[in-house]
Amino acid sequence: MDSAHYLAITLKHLRHEKGMSLAQAAERTGVSKAMLGQIERHESSPTVATLWKIATGFNVPFSRFIAPASPLIKPRYNPPSQDMQVEPLFPFDAELRFDHFSIKLAPGALSESSAHDTGVVEHVVVISGVLDLKIDDQWQTLQPGEGRRFAGDKAHSYRNRQLEEVHFHSLIHYPVPEL
Repeated sequence: MDSAHYLAITLKHLRHEKGMSLAQAAERTGVSKAMLGQIERHESSPTVATLWKIATGFNVPFSRFIAPASPLIKPRYNPPSQDMQVEPLFPFDAELRFDHFSIKLAPGALSESSAHDTGVVEHVVVISGVLDLKIDDQWQTLQPGEGRRFAGDKAHSYRNRQLEEVHFHSLIHYPVPEL
C-alpha cells in the first residue's frame, strides 16, 4: 500500500473514530472540507504543512499518517511537490510522547508549519546543508551540527536558500493530554 493510500484510510478511520463529519473535521483542522474529502478518496496528497494541520486538529502525532515500516520498505512521506521528504526514525512513543523524523528539504524549498498543539516542543538538528529556521518571525541560520529547541505551538518555517539539499532531524515532544 502506498503512503497516499495509507494516509487516505487513516484519515477516514480517524474521522469516523471521533464521530466527525467532513465539515466538522474541516473546522477543527483548518483544512477545507473539499481537500479532506479528496485526501480520503485518495484523489489528492496533502503537503507536509497541510498534513501537520490535520494531525494538530485531530490531536494526533504526525507519524500516525505515515505507513508503518515493513521489512523491505522504510516509511516515508513525500508530498506532491517533492520539496520535502519526511521519514520517521522512531515511531511515535506513547509513553515518552515524541516523534523523531529525518527531513530533507530541496534547494530553494520553503515549508511553513502552522502552530502545533499547546505545549509541543520541537528540537531541530542540522545533519548536512544549511537550514534557515523562522521562529517568532525571526530567521536564524543553522549549520551542520547546530540545533535549536523551540515552542512548536507557534507558527514556524523551514527554508533552504542553498543549491544543495539540507538534511535535518526533528524531534517533536507532545505534552501529556489533559483528562
